[in-house]
Amino acid sequence: MHKILPELRAQFANHAAVVLSAPPGSGKTTVVPPALLAEPWLAGSTILMLEPRRLAARMAATFMAKQLGEEVGQTVGYRVRFEAKVSKATRVEVVTEGVLTRRMQDDPELTGVGLVIFDEFHERSLQADLALALCLDVMSGLREDLKLLIMSATLDTGAVSTLLNNAPVVMGAGQSYPVGVEYCRAGQLPQPQPQPREIAKQVSATIHRALAEQPGDILAFLPGGAEIRHTQALLNAALPSAEIAIHPLFGDLSLAAQTAAVQPDRQGKRRIILATPIAETSITIEGIHTVVDSGWKRSPQFDPNSGLSRLTTQRISRASATQRTGRAGRLGPGYCYRLWSLGEEHGLKPFDPPEILSADLSQLVLDLARWGIHAPSGLRWLDPPPPGHFAQAQEVLHALGALDQQNRITPLGRKMAELPTHPRLGLMLLGAAKQGASSLACDLAALLGERDIIKGRDRSADIEDRLHALAAFRSDGPAAAKALGADTDGCRRVIQTSRQLWEHLPKPARTKGDAPAKTAAAATAAAATAGELLALAFPDRIGQRRALGQGQYKLTSGRGAVLPAHDRLAAHEYLTVAELDAGRIEGRIFLAAPLSKEALMILFAPRLQREEKVFWEEQSGSVKGQRVVRLEELVLATAPLAKPSAEAVLTALLSGIRTLGLSVLPWSEKATELRARLQCLHLWQPDGGWPDLSEAWLLENLEQWLAPYLSGIRNAEQLKKLDLAAILTALLDWKYQSQLDREAPTHLTVPSGSKVRLHYTPGEPPVLAVRLQEMFGLADTPRICNNAVTVLLHLLSPAQRPMQITQDLRGFWEGAYHEVKKELRGRYPKHHWPDDPWQAQPTRRIKPRK
Repeated sequence: MHKILPELRAQFANHAAVVLSAPPGSGKTTVVPPALLAEPWLAGSTILMLEPRRLAARMAATFMAKQLGEEVGQTVGYRVRFEAKVSKATRVEVVTEGVLTRRMQDDPELTGVGLVIFDEFHERSLQADLALALCLDVMSGLREDLKLLIMSATLDTGAVSTLLNNAPVVMGAGQSYPVGVEYCRAGQLPQPQPQPREIAKQVSATIHRALAEQPGDILAFLPGGAEIRHTQALLNAALPSAEIAIHPLFGDLSLAAQTAAVQPDRQGKRRIILATPIAETSITIEGIHTVVDSGWKRSPQFDPNSGLSRLTTQRISRASATQRTGRAGRLGPGYCYRLWSLGEEHGLKPFDPPEILSADLSQLVLDLARWGIHAPSGLRWLDPPPPGHFAQAQEVLHALGALDQQNRITPLGRKMAELPTHPRLGLMLLGAAKQGASSLACDLAALLGERDIIKGRDRSADIEDRLHALAAFRSDGPAAAKALGADTDGCRRVIQTSRQLWEHLPKPARTKGDAPAKTAAAATAAAATAGELLALAFPDRIGQRRALGQGQYKLTSGRGAVLPAHDRLAAHEYLTVAELDAGRIEGRIFLAAPLSKEALMILFAPRLQREEKVFWEEQSGSVKGQRVVRLEELVLATAPLAKPSAEAVLTALLSGIRTLGLSVLPWSEKATELRARLQCLHLWQPDGGWPDLSEAWLLENLEQWLAPYLSGIRNAEQLKKLDLAAILTALLDWKYQSQLDREAPTHLTVPSGSKVRLHYTPGEPPVLAVRLQEMFGLADTPRICNNAVTVLLHLLSPAQRPMQITQDLRGFWEGAYHEVKKELRGRYPKHHWPDDPWQAQPTRRIKPRK
C-alpha cells in the first residue's frame, strides 16, 4: 500500500475526490489515513473515516494508534453509537456511518473536517449511500474544499468515479498469498431457504476435514447467530477443549469476546472462529490459514406493500466469496473450502445488491426531510431509493406525525430525528415522557434495537419476559436473569443502550422520579404499560385476536399475524406487535405486548372512526344495522342500529340479492315464462328495443327494475311477496305489451282446436309439445315473431312421449310418419292412425268424431 501513496497524494493535489481500489489485506484501512495527515490541502483539518461496523471502527483506530505509539483517543480515535474515544488532539476519527449522518445534520459544513474516507464502500450500506449523497450536496455548495476518498477491495469503480465527476481511480496491489480453493458441496441443501441445523451440520463436517488436512487456525463463515450456535455445539461435543479454542464472532458480542476471537490464543491452542459476514472485511484476524465458507448470508428483505421486513437466507455474491477466500491468504499461503459446486459458482451474483434497494427507508426519508430534501431527485445517488419504498416510508412518517402533507419535517419529526434510534422508537421515547414512563420506554427501545436476550426455541413472544429479566439482572445480578432464560451478555448490552438512550432524551423528559429502574418492582410501577408505549411506535401493528384460530391476529393495517404455537400471549384479545416478519401469508410475531381494550380506546381516541353500518347478513337472510367503532381495519365495538335509513336498507338489500343471486327472488311460473319470452325477443330482434333480461343484466341493474318495489322489505321472507311478473311487465309500455303477445305468444292454436302452450328458452327455438293426432292435416310448421322464428315441434304419443322432434312438419308427414305410424298402431291400437295424414281429421280424442 505504501507504494501507491505518492500517486494518491498527487491525485488529491488536483482533485476533490479519489477512488482507491486495493485487495483485502493491503493495508488501505490503516495505512492511508495517517499517511495523508501532513498533506498541505488538509492544513491541520481532521479526517473522518467511515466503517460499516462498530468492531471494525474500534479495531482500525486501535491499530493506527498503536502504530503511532499512542493510546486510542489521541491522534487517532473512534466514535460509534453510544461510545467515543476522542480528544481535542484527535485528527483521524474512525466512525460508523450513522454517526457521520447525525454529525452532518448538526453541522452541515463539517467544520474542521478536510477529508471524508468511505472504507469498504462495496458493502453499500444504506447509511453509507446516504452519507455519500449528503457529502456531495455539501461539496456542491457549502464546502468546495472538502475532499472524499472512496476505498474498497471489490467495487464497480467506474460507476463510483462517474458519480464523483469522473474522479481518478488509484489501483493498489497489496501483499497477497496464493489460496487453494476446493468446491466440496457434500450434500444437497434445500433451496432456497436451508435450515440453520442443516448448514451447521455441513460446516461442522468440513471443519473436521480442515483440522485433519490443513495447519493453522480456521475461519468459518455462517449466515447468522443460530447457525453459529448449532455449529459450536456440534464442535464442542466432538473436539478436545484442551487443544482447540472455539470462538463465535458476530456484531452483538461483547468487545472482550470480539477481541478474544480476533487475537491468537494465549495458551497456543488452535482456533476455530465461527463468524458472520462481519469478518469479510476491515478486520484482520491473525493466524488464519484456512477458510470454510458456507456460501450463505442472512439479510432483511423489505416489502413496501406490508411495511415489514423478512430475514431471508441467501446465497452470497462472487465478490463476497472473493473477500472470504482472501482471508486465508493475508499472512501466508492458505486454503478455502467452498461449500457449493463449481456449477453454482456461475449462478452467483457478481456483487451484493445495495441495501438502499431493499431496506426500510423510514430513517433515510426522515433524515432527508430534516436536510430539506422531499424527493430522491434532490440529491445525487449511486443507486436512488426505489420510488415504492420511498413512498411507503413517507406514509409511515405521516402516520407517526413526523411529516406534514407537503412531506416537510414537523417539529415532532425534528425531535424524533435528533434521537439515535428508529423514528418509530423515537416517537415512543418522546411520548413516554408525557406519561412519566421514559425509563420503561428506554428499555423497550434498547430491547428492540439489540438481539433478543431470551434464547430457546420455546420462548414466548411476550416482551414482558424480557423486561422482567432486565429487572432481575439489575436487582439480583446475572444469575437471576440466567434463571429466567436470559443471555447475561445481552442483558448488559441492553441496559447499557437503555442508559445511553436516557442520556440522549431532552432534559424535560428525564425527570428524577423516572430514572432507569433498579428493581423489578420499580420497573412494573410505570404509569404506562409496555403495550401502551409500543402502540405509540407501532400504531399500524395493533393486533386483534381473530374469532377462529389459536394465536391468530388481524392488524390495524389489515395484515394477518400469528403467534408461535401455544404462546401464552394468545390469551389476550389485543396485542401491540413490535417485531414480526412479512411472511408469505401471515407474518410471524416475534415480539409483542398485551394491550387492554380500554387503553387502546383512550390512546387512539382521535383516530377512532364511528360509523353506522347497514349490511346484509347471509346467516339470517336479512338486513342488519350496527353502530361500529373502528380503528383502521379493526372493529373495536358494535351495537344494534334500531332505525337505519331507508336508503341504507335498500343498498344492503340489493347487496344481499347480488350475493345470493336471482334465485332468492320469488320466480313464479308466470314470471319465469314472461322473462324467457322477453329475453328471446331481445335475442331475435337485437334492434327491436326489447329489454335485456339476462341474469347478468338483471343483477347489475337491480336499482333500475327492482328497487322501486322494495320499500319496507328487509329480509328474504318478505321478498316472497313480490309479483315479479307484474314488475317485469312494467318494463314495457303499452305498445310493447301488445306486440309481445303477437310476436311471442304464450299459446298456439293447433288443427284440433286446442290451445297449446309454447315453451321459451333464450338461445333456442320455442318448443310446441303437442300430440301428433292434433296436427293431422297441417302442412307447414308454425312460425312466430313475424314469421322469422320456426317453432320446434315435439310430436307426442298418446302417453305424452315425444315420437318425433322436428321443424319440418311437411317432411315428417311425407317420410318418417309412416314408420312412426307402425309403432304407434302396435302400442295404441284403439287410436286412429290414418294412412293419409293430409286428409285425416285432427283430434284430441282417441278417434275423431264421425
